[in-house]
Amino acid sequence: MAPSALLPTPPSPISVPDPVPRILVPERLSPEGLALLRSSGFKVDTPPPPPSPEALLAQIPAYDALIVRSETKVTAGVLAAAGRRLRVVARAGVGVDNIDVDAATARGVVVVNSPSGNVVAAAEHTIALLLACARNVCRADAGMKAGRWERGRLVGVEIARKTLGVVGLGKVGMKVARMAKGLGMRVLVFDPYASKEVAGQAGVELRDELGVLLPEVDFLTVHTPLLVSTANLLGEKELRSMKKTARVLNVERGGVYNEEALLRALDEGWIAGAGLDVFTSEPPVEGSVAAKLAAHPKVVSTPHLGASTVEAQENVSIDVCTQVVEILKGGLPTAAVNAPLILPEEYRRLQPFVRLVERMGSLYTQHFAERGGMVGGRRFELVYHGELAGMNNTRPLFAALVKGLVSSISDLGGRDVNIVNATLVARERGIAIDEKHVRDGGTVPPVYASAVTLRSLAPGQEGGEQVIEGYVSGNAIFISKLDRFRANFVPEGTLLVLHNYDEPGKIGNVGMVLGKHGVNINFMQVAALESGTDKAAAAAAPPVVDRLVDSESRAAREALMILGVAGDITEELLGELGKADGILHVSLVRL
Repeated sequence: MAPSALLPTPPSPISVPDPVPRILVPERLSPEGLALLRSSGFKVDTPPPPPSPEALLAQIPAYDALIVRSETKVTAGVLAAAGRRLRVVARAGVGVDNIDVDAATARGVVVVNSPSGNVVAAAEHTIALLLACARNVCRADAGMKAGRWERGRLVGVEIARKTLGVVGLGKVGMKVARMAKGLGMRVLVFDPYASKEVAGQAGVELRDELGVLLPEVDFLTVHTPLLVSTANLLGEKELRSMKKTARVLNVERGGVYNEEALLRALDEGWIAGAGLDVFTSEPPVEGSVAAKLAAHPKVVSTPHLGASTVEAQENVSIDVCTQVVEILKGGLPTAAVNAPLILPEEYRRLQPFVRLVERMGSLYTQHFAERGGMVGGRRFELVYHGELAGMNNTRPLFAALVKGLVSSISDLGGRDVNIVNATLVARERGIAIDEKHVRDGGTVPPVYASAVTLRSLAPGQEGGEQVIEGYVSGNAIFISKLDRFRANFVPEGTLLVLHNYDEPGKIGNVGMVLGKHGVNINFMQVAALESGTDKAAAAAAPPVVDRLVDSESRAAREALMILGVAGDITEELLGELGKADGILHVSLVRL
């Protein structure tokens, strides 16, 4: 479950209901994924795949989300045509080289993928190609179907006791390594980022350089993404350094091997064979090097089947569709390519704090807006205390604050804010936010293991600081300070916050007014001035000074009456409360 600070916020009275989000799925997606999207209340369009670039440009402005596989190209032009409506692009698979991630990030569009959904399928296909190459399975099958019995010409090799080289020890590379170990192979690995401890636990041997690994292996498989640093990773020099009996495999991305060099290596006998599932152009263009490789007699070629199992298609589809649903609801994705990685343990620890910070932001806007505290143009400090201060990845908390601050003053209720575009939204609204980590506890009472302070000050203004503090207990969230008043209440539901003089009869009078208007009180708390609050500062508080009684004793008894209520809160009711004797200000807050 995603943190509620990035989940939908109940619409405030001034929010305009947004239309039902629309999702474009221009490529085949498993029925389970489509059903998940539709059951979540979204409109899902599935035009015949794949769309032409012109068609996609024309269609995309009407959609909030786009889900693609590998054929649809999500270019900077497509993202520009989408305007501000598009919130998420999802790749039902691992690689995102068909998506302009930088352009998406610049526009605040979340890009998600499914890094784990097809791990087993890709690893199994690698092993299938390895065995097919070793035992000439495909040539034998073709010969049998053509009526030829070529038993003597198709002698293969055993893979037990042979050496497999694995370049890239990620999820798929690790799975392949373990499968190969199970088949009795020795496994060597080249990955400059691999942990020696993890490699040791898996029973594989690390090599510091690719050039050291290549001459040792009988089979080579590459499991790296296609990046500038990995394009043409294996060229003529590398292929010439291998055994003439070696065979190479690629179930990751076309272009990691230099295709021209690989074709020469096969033609001239530098290596014995290849198993290829991916190519630089898919399908290979007739007459191209990729096409010649696919048709080569020493190559076992398949049409990008690495993730093409029923189970993998269901896994990646459900994975990315679940993330799309969360994002469209304001939730936190689990595999955002252009957002910081949220580890499971961090996710669990941050979850209640994300909810707390969002509520603090929304409380700030609704309580202080009429009191000189408009959001735009103000500077905010978000201060983390205690154990929370030790968290390095607080990006979700930053996004939660922005979402909370704008939720009651935006048409979408803040549901368009996510961890990718939060900085952009804040900048557009003139909101400056500084994050601070106070690891020594600061002024936070020791009873709170972790706490958060939200502080706001208008630029160039002396005084007028506005503060909200909160903490988490278990999975419950509490506000412990609102402005100059110490409190302890749960920020949820409909709240009436009355700034008043704490005098006999106040509670009864307020209760009578609410009862007359048919409004029930769910809970009530009186928050007193914080100990040591400066009386002069109290008397100079917000623009209600004209209603303050010129009496130090009365000003010193200021308090907040915080009421959780249920019922129709009308302007007439708010006006009647505001005119009552000793009531300085009334705020209606919906959380």
